[in-house]
Parts: sequence; C-alpha cells; structure tokens
Amino acid sequence: MSLDARLEEKDYSEKFDASLWKRLLVFTRTCRPLIVGLLVSLVVMSVLESATPLLTRYAINHFIAERDLTGLLPYCVLFFAIVLGQAVMIRLFIHFAGSVEIHLSFEIRKAGFNKLQDLSFSYYDKTPVGWIMARMVSDTGRLSEIIAWGLTDIAWAAGTLFFITGAMFLLDWRLALIAMIVVPPLAAVSMYFQNRLLKSHREIRKQNSRITGGFNEGIMGAKTSKTMRREEKNLEEFTELTSGMYKASVRAAVLSSLYLPAVSLLGAIGIALVLWRGGNMAVDSVIMVGTLYVFVSYVQRFFEPIRHISRLIAEMQSAQAAAERVMSLLAEEPKIVDAPEVVERYGLKDGQGQEPWPVIRGDVSFEDVTFTYGGEEIILDRFSLEVKAGEVIALVGETGAGKSTIVNLICRFYEPTSGTIRIDGQDYTSLPMQWLYSHLGYVLQSPHLFSGTIADNIRYGKLDATDEEVEAAARLVSAHDFIIKTENLYDTEVGEGGNRLSTGEKQLISFARAILADPRIFVLDEATSSVDTETEQLVQRAIVEVLKGRTSFVIAHRLSTVRSANRILVVSDGRIIEDGTHRELMRKKGHYHNLYLNQFIEESVDRPGS
Repeated sequence: MSLDARLEEKDYSEKFDASLWKRLLVFTRTCRPLIVGLLVSLVVMSVLESATPLLTRYAINHFIAERDLTGLLPYCVLFFAIVLGQAVMIRLFIHFAGSVEIHLSFEIRKAGFNKLQDLSFSYYDKTPVGWIMARMVSDTGRLSEIIAWGLTDIAWAAGTLFFITGAMFLLDWRLALIAMIVVPPLAAVSMYFQNRLLKSHREIRKQNSRITGGFNEGIMGAKTSKTMRREEKNLEEFTELTSGMYKASVRAAVLSSLYLPAVSLLGAIGIALVLWRGGNMAVDSVIMVGTLYVFVSYVQRFFEPIRHISRLIAEMQSAQAAAERVMSLLAEEPKIVDAPEVVERYGLKDGQGQEPWPVIRGDVSFEDVTFTYGGEEIILDRFSLEVKAGEVIALVGETGAGKSTIVNLICRFYEPTSGTIRIDGQDYTSLPMQWLYSHLGYVLQSPHLFSGTIADNIRYGKLDATDEEVEAAARLVSAHDFIIKTENLYDTEVGEGGNRLSTGEKQLISFARAILADPRIFVLDEATSSVDTETEQLVQRAIVEVLKGRTSFVIAHRLSTVRSANRILVVSDGRIIEDGTHRELMRKKGHYHNLYLNQFIEESVDRPGS
C-alpha cells in the first residue's frame, strides 16, 4: 500500500472561520505591548502617508498656480519631517512585527508540546510523527507569520483607507462617490475567489503533511529500505506525493494570479473615472488642479491597501488550512484522564487534594476485563488475573496473543473497555494516574535515550537524584563497569536516541533509569531480545536485582530468561491457557513445554560448534 493511501487526513469546514482566528489570538496575550507598539506605529505611518498628497496640493495651488514662494522653507522642513517620520515608523513596525512573529511561534509551539505530553497513547497509535511535525513546524511558522504580518497589513490598510476616505469626502464628496463605484464589484470578486483559494490551500497543507510523513518514514526506515532494495519503489511513492503537492500548488497559484490582477483592473477603472470626471470639473474651474491631483493620488493609494487586503485574504485562505490543523491538535483531548472526583479527592499532584496519596503495596487484579482497540477486534475477553505484591509474573505466548495489551492496561496507558483492574484492592480509575506512574518502572525492548549525557538519561527517572544516587543505580544494574570506560564517564554524550552506545549499553542505562525511581510495579517488555549473549548475562543479573520485592511483569521471547519467575502465564488469543512455575509447566508437557523445547533446540543448533 502506498504512503498516500495510508495517510488520510481530516477534512475541515469549507467556509472561512472567524472564530478560529479569535481562538488563535489568545496566543498574543504575552506580546500585547508589542502589538500595541505595532498598531501605533502603523496608524502614525498611515497618517503621515495620507498627509503628503495634501502638502503637494498646497504646493501646486500656492507655489505653482499662484507663483507665490512665501512659506517655501517651512513647507520644505515640514515635508522632510514627514518623510523622516515615515522612515522611523517603518523601522518600528518591522521590529514590532518580527518580534510578534517570534513570540507567537514560541507560544503556539509551547502549547503544542505541552498538549503532546498530555495526550494518551492511543493518539500516537493513529497519528504519524511526520504529521505532528508538520503541524508544529511548518503550520505553526505559517500561522505566526500570517498573524504578525497580516496584522501589520490590516492595521496599515485600515488606517490608510480611513484617512483617505475622510480626506476625499472633505475635499469633494461627488468625486469621492465616483471613486467608490468600484468597491461593490471588488467585494464580489473577493467573495468569488475566497472559497476556491481556501479549498486549494487546504489541499496544499494536506499534501505537505503527507510529504513530511514520507520524509520521516524514509529517514527512520533507511536501513530497512537499503537491505530490502526498495529505494526505487520508495522514490516512486514519494514522487506521487510530490506530484500531488505540485498540482495543488499550481491551482492555487493560478487562482492568485487571476485574483490580484482583477483587483488591479478595478483600481485602474476607478482612477479613470476620477480623471474623466475630475478633469471636466477642473476645466470648468469647479475644482483646482491641486485638488484633482490629490484625488488621483488618493485613488491610487486607496486601491493599494485594498490590494494588500486582497492579498491577505488569499494568504489567510492558506493560513486557515494551517490554523485548522494546529487547532485540531491543540483541541485534542486525552482519552484517559482522572475523573473530577478523583482530582478533588487527591489532587493532580501529591498533597494538593483533600487526602494524601495512598501507600502502594503492589497487588494487581483483573476482574472480567474486556478490551478492544477502537471498538474493533477483541484483544482480551473477560480476562481475570490475581497477582500478589512482590510476585514476578512472566507472560509468554505467540505474537499478537495479548501480552503487551495486558501490561499496557496495568500501566493504564489504556483502560478496559469493560471490567475492572484493581491495585491494592481499589479500582485504579478511582486513583490518580500520576500516583500509578510515580510507582511504575518500564523497560522496553528498544530503549529510547534522550540527547544529553549518560547521567542525564539515568536521572530522567528521578530528576532530583544526586550524583551518588545515579551511580548507585548504575552499579545495581551492572552499567557502571562500561560507563567508567567511556571518555567522559557519566558526562559522556549519548547522541540522538543514544546512537553512540550499543543496544546493550542503552538497555542497561534504561534499567538504571527505571530503578532510580524505586518503582513498586515493574514491567519488562522483551528486555533481552535485542542484545547479544554476553550483554544478556549482564541484563539478567540486572533483572534479578531490579525485581527483588517488586510486583513485576516480564514479557519474554527467550524463555530461558523467565525460569525463575514466580508464575509463568501462557497467553493465547487474550486468554491464559497455562499458569504455573517453570517446573510445573514442564511437567504438564503442554504448550509451554513445547515452546521451551523447540526454542532450546533452535538455540543449540545456532550455537557455535554445535
């Protein structure tokens, strides 16, 4: 299946949504002084620009028509002062608009980042990373640009139109009305193009998301693509995406190329009408030549801000598509949240509610739990399980049997579709999520390290941990020995995603990170499946130390790693088909017995010298 077919995006409303922009303006609250400065500088600039034709009118009627040079020096000084004032105002509005753009980008991206921290795991299951990046990078940049500089255009255009219209009606209301004849056709043209431009730019943003997603998949899967010799097929799929972007962009460019000339044509018609009627009035001595010049100048300037507004409308069609996508992310709500009564009782953080958080022992029970992902295939069906505090439970079975679903439910990354999960006898939905997460340790098959040092990554499990505590956690899981061999010891940079370390070294650091928080419930998800035999022995020693006294759930591919578990659960199709210790299950000679022997034979065959 092609990338384009797999990545479908939500379609938004077809009409311009003013309420959407009002919600976006909330992000301007931290830069309101900058916006005030921007508006003031633009209004002053509009006044100064509108004053220059009046000064020219005075020069034509007084200095030229009457051949009287009286007051020429003050006139020159005033004219120079106005030009200088315009230059200062231009400098100020560029400074303010640029600052507003930077502030808006920061605020929107900060809100987006905070939202991404709060969203549930299900959001990431259905949303590609490339789409999220497109929203937070290109769409947010587009929004901050259009708001900052669009606000500039609107303020300047509104101020200019206001002062020019007022001046024209004060000078001669008849010529002013003639100049306004083209405004209704201009409004009709703008409405005609508005929806078409909006639709085209929405398609552009959708294609941009798909392209960003394609880049992300191409980069993340580069090694796989090369080993599978799939470069040409990937290029074909990516070319299909970019051709869609090309076609949508051409359509938008054609519409814009028709829209702006139509506005310019109407402006030229307005100037022609003023010249025709005003010229006759000047010949008949109804108005002075200087006044006719002012009208021609004002009509030219009148349509200039209108052209800016027309361009802004076209740009806002594009920006609204980006705004809808960003706001849809910011409006996304977590699927799993604490109920209001839980927040009232315990608070969001320890000590902020009416009651303190309870002490956790680690008893876990499933009571007739049924679970489906999005209401589709049933993964667990009336699943029940009792686990005592401190027990080590191994989950084994075929891929897709439901092992990861069980631990994800225990961790409350998801919640049961029906049934109840209890921790220490209480329904865990009646307790704060942060209470559970603060007592939870999780080690993945492919551990993720963050950019920074080894110490930073271990301390991620407990941000206020001392250097001594970090080292103690590393020693406990046998990570200290390899750390002291690195160039800068605990201050060694791990690189992006930990790419400067081996898989085994990353795994040991993830163990140290998890154990530092001293969790009561521990989850190991295939923690030894991707490491070599020597590192596996280190990890096994780490597991023995880590699991002491903790309620633990171990998902294991290598069955030799779970022989010491208190109970081994064989899971198939979301049900427990065997339950017992290693010896008990081997004596039963059932499913576990067959799995273990088959794997033992395979490992014996693969062992060097066998």
